Amino acid sequence: MSSRRVLVTGLSSYWGGRLAQALERHPAIEAIVGVDVEEPHVELERTEFVQVGADHALLRRIVEAARIDTVVDTRLIVDSWGVSAGELHDQNVAGTMNILAACSGPGSPVRRLVFKSSAHYYGCHQDDPAFFDEGMPRTHPPETTLEREILEAEASVADFAEQRPDVRVALLRCTMVLGPDIDTSHARLFSLPVVPMILGFDPRYQFVHQDDVVRALEHATVNDLHGIYNVAADGVLVLSEVAGLLGKLPVPILPPWGTSLATTLLRRLGVPVTPEMLRLLRFGRGLDNRRLKATGFHYRYTSRETVLKFAEHLRLHPIVRAMQEPYRYERAVEEFLRWSPYVKRPHGPEEQLRARIAALETTVGELERRLRAGASPAGGARRRRRREADPEGADDKAPVGKASVAVEDGER
Repeated sequence: MSSRRVLVTGLSSYWGGRLAQALERHPAIEAIVGVDVEEPHVELERTEFVQVGADHALLRRIVEAARIDTVVDTRLIVDSWGVSAGELHDQNVAGTMNILAACSGPGSPVRRLVFKSSAHYYGCHQDDPAFFDEGMPRTHPPETTLEREILEAEASVADFAEQRPDVRVALLRCTMVLGPDIDTSHARLFSLPVVPMILGFDPRYQFVHQDDVVRALEHATVNDLHGIYNVAADGVLVLSEVAGLLGKLPVPILPPWGTSLATTLLRRLGVPVTPEMLRLLRFGRGLDNRRLKATGFHYRYTSRETVLKFAEHLRLHPIVRAMQEPYRYERAVEEFLRWSPYVKRPHGPEEQLRARIAALETTVGELERRLRAGASPAGGARRRRRREADPEGADDKAPVGKASVAVEDGER
């Protein structure tokens, strides 16, 4: 492992927090520092959080003081839903330039950079190749604000790599991500009772599971990767297949002409329709993922399995959401848990594994209890009425045999 001291930007984002948790499991990594303007949303054990924005002077002081050798930039906005053009520029272009400037000072200890980008770099057009590989350029100039900002951000990374040949730069272009913890415009679209389509189009879709994206970032961080890599699962699906796997009806309600005007009503109803989504609903997109797999990386989920996992999440979300308690960062509590000698921590991998298994068993047991409690509300209501009518034990006096079996079957 070449990375020893890592800086993670965007720690409050899903990607930054999950990556920091993954890196904490590598004992060879000496230090993990996370920076962001907001507090982290996940529980961290070894990661040191510094609340700071993308100010290159402050970031450079952190990099030099902590002797950071690897910087992982996870802040890039890749979904334009609910984001203004000014926010896109500040985060994707200006923010990226400041991060790179913090790594470029004289005598900088940075020797590796991992940059999370998006498949929106390739665009989406009718005459696109079946699969984009990393060496293919766009077939057309960018047509949306998000695409332009992503291209500018990647151009800054390319300039940095050219000016600093001593720094190994890995750039990951991720295709559309699905998962229970990712709130994207397509995730909201697929959560609707039906899946809207454009009349006459059934485009190709390729997905990647949220866990595989985290694993790809971890793989690029702890290994000596250099260059551009597509992050996309095996297999492609047409949109009607995606709807079928989700158990939903594909409905071609959008006209092929004047689609932007037709989606105005959908936007007013809260349906997240972005310019990039409209292009994907017409033409789709596929990425060649062989280069990343050649480095030893293995995807746990195919595109089809990713959609099935998302469908499972949609079914269980109302139950699981009631059990979840949001994590809240409190600096005083975090410092006590990390540094106090009175806190007893599991030592060694076996104790840590037992602790995690115990926590998982508790969660599964609570889920099973809630499922049993809510499985037959009608039957429970009838039993309550019987108990109210006969408090001496009406259930005990119920006839046995086929009649009682029929009652129980009806309750189920």
